[in-house]
Amino acid sequence: MQPLLFGIFQYIGPNGTVGSAWQHPDDTSAEFTKLSHWTALAKKFEEARLDFLFLADSYGFPALEGQLIPASVREGRGIPHGDPMPLVSALAAVTEKLGFILTTSTTVEPPAANARRFATLDHFTDGRIGWNIVTGSSGATAAALMGNELIRHDLRYDMADDYVDVSLTLWESSWEDDALVLDKAAGVYADPEKVHLVHHEGPYFRTDGILNLPPSPQRTPLLVQAGASGRGREFAGRNAEAVFVGGGEPATVAANVTGIRESAVAEGRPADAVKILVGALFITAPTSEEAWAKHATMLAMSSDEGAAAIYAGNTGIDLLALDPDKPIAQTETEMGQSNLERYLGKDGKPAPLVRDILENFRRTGINGSVFVGSPDEVADQIEEFVAVTGVDGFLIQPHLTPETYDDLIELLLPVLRERGLARDEYAGDTLRERFFPEGGPHLPGTHRGHAFRAGR
Repeated sequence: MQPLLFGIFQYIGPNGTVGSAWQHPDDTSAEFTKLSHWTALAKKFEEARLDFLFLADSYGFPALEGQLIPASVREGRGIPHGDPMPLVSALAAVTEKLGFILTTSTTVEPPAANARRFATLDHFTDGRIGWNIVTGSSGATAAALMGNELIRHDLRYDMADDYVDVSLTLWESSWEDDALVLDKAAGVYADPEKVHLVHHEGPYFRTDGILNLPPSPQRTPLLVQAGASGRGREFAGRNAEAVFVGGGEPATVAANVTGIRESAVAEGRPADAVKILVGALFITAPTSEEAWAKHATMLAMSSDEGAAAIYAGNTGIDLLALDPDKPIAQTETEMGQSNLERYLGKDGKPAPLVRDILENFRRTGINGSVFVGSPDEVADQIEEFVAVTGVDGFLIQPHLTPETYDDLIELLLPVLRERGLARDEYAGDTLRERFFPEGGPHLPGTHRGHAFRAGR
């Protein structure tokens, strides 16, 4: 088994993804508005040789029928939620190798503005930036906040394909590789013959101009996608270099992994052109008994109301308003389709009851997999999960900050390294090279974005 990729999942807000951990006396996540909180975490992650920090984001918030869900406000779940973009330069200044993956939506900002911001961050981080492409998270409230109507789920992906095309055109087509001259004696900053006005006229977006700064180390940031709906898998096969999938039953995860790889092949790409990481929470301690005690403490801070608020914010479905002794009757949503499909009957298995859905979501959160035990026990669980699912790594969510991370770094990582499941040194200088050590810093020839390159 090859070494796995390990990234950290964080919101700019309090709590992990299960329960309201901010209330624990040892938890520091309520300090999320302090820059020192984040710089200390970034340095910790880099010292541990973790691959990247993923900063999830959404303009939306948990609400139903246009009204805030009280439990969300009371427990600090989904509200508050800050913007990660201003944070990255500060984190890059205190690290040298740690990657950063940021979420932005294709339904909020014009693509040229988004492309310019990511190119700038790729420069400032020396090529350590990835873009998690989302079409909408907590879509109804995000749309209302921006004064827009909620766009249909599949149409959002159609628009996102066009949005990515604009972005690739700007990143790859504006400047040739050797356009930047910097000849002080001759007074030539760049060769005007190698800087090109670009034009894109798509079904949803257009652009005419240039990306107004030279190519960054990666040119195009590492392209990441999250979501396992049918249309989401199609989008991933066409565009993504990495995909974040929810956890849960290994057989379900394995089916999602297979679907994503088949989508890549359908687009003329190798099946391994997409790295797939699963959301997971590792709760470990020197002994199994201590680990399960930590798990019990976590669940004591996880209420039905708080879990239902997060689920409603993601899917638009209020579990508390449904008959607890029946399955969810709804099969489609214009919001988080993946988290609805997670609880529908499939492959001949009956759908779970609403009461069981709520309890599962209360215990496992939006990312779905929780591994509990001593370091050796958790390492065993990881090996078994990877063998069954074929995932390439894990997106690690926190419970307590910083305790969950300290346990990961001090207890679990040494065991994983002994088994060859985790690297002890960084590979490559850019984030793309971290994911694909055999490749270079730019989009590979198997990715359709490679054809956009100026001067090819």
